[in-house]
Amino acid sequence: MLCNNENVFPRTEIARRFAVMTAVMAFTSFVQMEAKEGLAPFPEWSEPRRITEGPKEHLLASYFAIDSWSPNKRYISVLETELNGRLPEAGERCTIGFVDLEDGNRFIPITTTACWNFQEAAMVHWVNDDEILFNDIRDGKFKTVIMNWRTKKERVLPMPVSAVSEDRTWAVSLNYARLSLTRPDYGYAGPGQDPLEDEEWPEKDGLWTMDLKTGETKLILPVSAGRSQMPATKVHKNKPGHPLAYYCHTVISKDGKKIFFLARSVDWFNKETHKASYWETTSFTVNRDGTDLRRCFRDAWQGSHFNWAPDGSHKMLVTAVWNGDKKGRPWTQTAWSLVEFTVGEEEKVRQIGAGVLDQDWHCIYSPDGKFMSGETYWNKNFERPWVLTRLADGMTMPMGAFYVPEAYRGGYWRCDLHARYRPDGRQIAFTSVHEGSRQVYVRDIRLPAESPKN
Repeated sequence: MLCNNENVFPRTEIARRFAVMTAVMAFTSFVQMEAKEGLAPFPEWSEPRRITEGPKEHLLASYFAIDSWSPNKRYISVLETELNGRLPEAGERCTIGFVDLEDGNRFIPITTTACWNFQEAAMVHWVNDDEILFNDIRDGKFKTVIMNWRTKKERVLPMPVSAVSEDRTWAVSLNYARLSLTRPDYGYAGPGQDPLEDEEWPEKDGLWTMDLKTGETKLILPVSAGRSQMPATKVHKNKPGHPLAYYCHTVISKDGKKIFFLARSVDWFNKETHKASYWETTSFTVNRDGTDLRRCFRDAWQGSHFNWAPDGSHKMLVTAVWNGDKKGRPWTQTAWSLVEFTVGEEEKVRQIGAGVLDQDWHCIYSPDGKFMSGETYWNKNFERPWVLTRLADGMTMPMGAFYVPEAYRGGYWRCDLHARYRPDGRQIAFTSVHEGSRQVYVRDIRLPAESPKN
């Protein structure tokens, strides 16, 4: 995680980071020695290993927590681009490719896409060892492409994916053009969908499901359906635009029965500059068919990042504003807490690591469900902290801090680490700029023995 390039870190910074790293290693040993009886011992993580190379930039090809490995574990899906310092323009393409982990990390270009950004990438998912799906512009519209990457045979489906079921039979879709009005770092540029920008609470847009075999789509939850459970908007006469509500950030439970999503509203927005009032957020879950819409939290708890438990239960990790206490402006890091709850038992929500984990983590369960990997935004030293937390007792181990050079501090083209586990729990991948350019890294994980050694 250290870099000897003085253009990235001066010598004094390298020395300081070495001291921090030594402290982390000492703490790691302490945690492993002092692990409480009956609790899972912490796994051992290797130092990061870069698997992509410049001069072009690379990032994992989907949003955080999404599996990037082919089922046979040989390939990792990534995007390749020369772009940095701005958002991609309408129609601007990047390359979708694979890193071949069994052939010296050789990069294999597969195809290109014009539906991508630096946060969710192109939402590439592996369907099986031979097929991937991704978002692209086809015939001027945002769509999903399912491609056999070996033969290049394609099927094109009518809407882009926002989340994909574990069995790869169906997906959730939403309006990326509408999302782009206020969140261009998550939406797609261009006229690929009708943003319905004149409608504050549209009745014919919201959450859609799409059959990945037939392409059949269904609107299961209009934006208007959430209105009674979301904060009221108000008109500002001296501001551009008007109030706007939308859905975003969807994820499907492991058993395919529930969808978690964020519902947001703004009082005003400027579609040219994408500036808007602070968005009010409500965290929801809903059944696959659109029934049983449930708020996850009480008023003002918001919601930012999220992950379903890997065991198929309806338990979730979410970063939220504990008790609605914003502690100042609601987007400051100290406003957020890590919480865990189960759908249907929302009143039993519990806070994890109070006072220690009060940040907006990209929170993901380990595949065995015993730990939370969390990395977050840069601090005053322009470092992104990464921690591993044992969920049974909240004990937390620092896993490093990754420097962000000035060229990558722009909000829209920032480089979040966006970690994700390999399904067997023996590797974790992430994107980082700590060595001076945007590249993809992996860390090997050695799992503890199932029984103590004698």
